[in-house]
Amino acid sequence: MAQLFYGAQPAPIEIPDLLLAHVKVVVATKLRRNECFMMSWAHADGSGRSSIWVQPSIPMRFVFESAEAPQLDRELLASLAVAASSNSGLVLHLDDLRREEAGAPAAAPTPSADPERVLTAA
Repeated sequence: MAQLFYGAQPAPIEIPDLLLAHVKVVVATKLRRNECFMMSWAHADGSGRSSIWVQPSIPMRFVFESAEAPQLDRELLASLAVAASSNSGLVLHLDDLRREEAGAPAAAPTPSADPERVLTAA
């Protein structure tokens, strides 16, 4: 499980490694353009949901379990970028991706084996 540290909050947001690798690219692209957006997710323990306002002045740190950069799916990146630009913002579906990592089918877009759609994370 990867971790996203946001602002001065000591507790990280836990996000599956592959999803956070995609989110990192979307966040970096939006912030490089000086575009702010909302990012939301449901708590893994079912206790509710959270939203954060992502803007260039708030520090973020991405920590991954794996030292290897994963393959990124262009379709998933595009989907996340469109969501980040929408009125509801980027909504992460962490439970879908956790089930997928455990081997069960997921409702969220999945990485593709098609080399035309795959990128390598930096």
